[in-house]
Amino acid sequence: MTTRRLFTGRLFCTSLALSAAMAMAPSLATAQSKLKVAAIYTVPFEQQWVSRIHKALKAAEARGEIEYKASENVSNADYERVMREYATGGNQLIVGEAFAVEAAARKVAKDFPKTSFLLGSSGKPQAPNFSVFDNYIQEPAYLSGMIAGGMTKTNKIGMVGGFPIPEVNRLMHAFMAGAKETNPKVEFTITFINSWFDPPKAKEATFAMIDKGADVLYAERFGVSDAAKEKGKLAIGNVINTQDKYPDTVVASAIWHMEPSIDRALKLVKEGKFTAEDYGPYSMMKHKGSELAPLGTFEKKVPADIVAKVKAKEADILAGKFTVKVDDSQPKSTAK
Repeated sequence: MTTRRLFTGRLFCTSLALSAAMAMAPSLATAQSKLKVAAIYTVPFEQQWVSRIHKALKAAEARGEIEYKASENVSNADYERVMREYATGGNQLIVGEAFAVEAAARKVAKDFPKTSFLLGSSGKPQAPNFSVFDNYIQEPAYLSGMIAGGMTKTNKIGMVGGFPIPEVNRLMHAFMAGAKETNPKVEFTITFINSWFDPPKAKEATFAMIDKGADVLYAERFGVSDAAKEKGKLAIGNVINTQDKYPDTVVASAIWHMEPSIDRALKLVKEGKFTAEDYGPYSMMKHKGSELAPLGTFEKKVPADIVAKVKAKEADILAGKFTVKVDDSQPKSTAK
């Protein structure tokens, strides 16, 4: 009898253990199915460009799809070491920007062929595992330029950029072409501050442009909108929408959405189908990778005829009837 009770007790305990294990199984499976993703940024998380990538990855993390680790303010000299640490740490996808560290980043990718890499780059994809992306937001940049052309009273627009690289140049050219469409008389003053994150320097460059008559400023960098606000001038945003911080200054913004690119990469890594690919097109409007931000506080301040022209042009872009020209050459000032 005692033996039978012991046996029955053991069966009961075993059954409880199995039930507990089965109850835990889904959560364990979920934990195991999470992709390990790491990101390396050479600037702070809040910098415009990086903030969009970080936001898309944080969204995937919030959905429970990935385990996400990220490093900000990584120097170019330290970039390769951090990449290797993340790769050896078992991360399945590594995201970042390789513009100033192309050779080093591509070397790491070759050394870790089973790891997937998705990096901002001016170069081409590198088989089998190095994909590239870019903020191809020249379409909303063109539309924001149309608005700028309709808002300037002095016909002088100031433009402050980080570095004259293709990623910046093409947006500036698109913006200028859009402004010219609605205002053929507009002139541009262009300055590059040779930094991706130096708000005080961008601010000083903007003040100089305002002193020369610019009343609309293209804010490719942080600091421009601050200067415009102080002087009572208008600004056009780039990559992110900061109108909530500058409700009387920022008229419109060309917004970048990195989610289509990130979500595609995560899906392919999970399916074991990630290959070397150019993700640039996924930043375009037809893929919902970019858009012109709502006019918000300037909805009734932008002339109705300009709004109508912008809406018509936006429709043509989405319908494939109008293509914004991609010009990667360094833009030049036209102001006399």
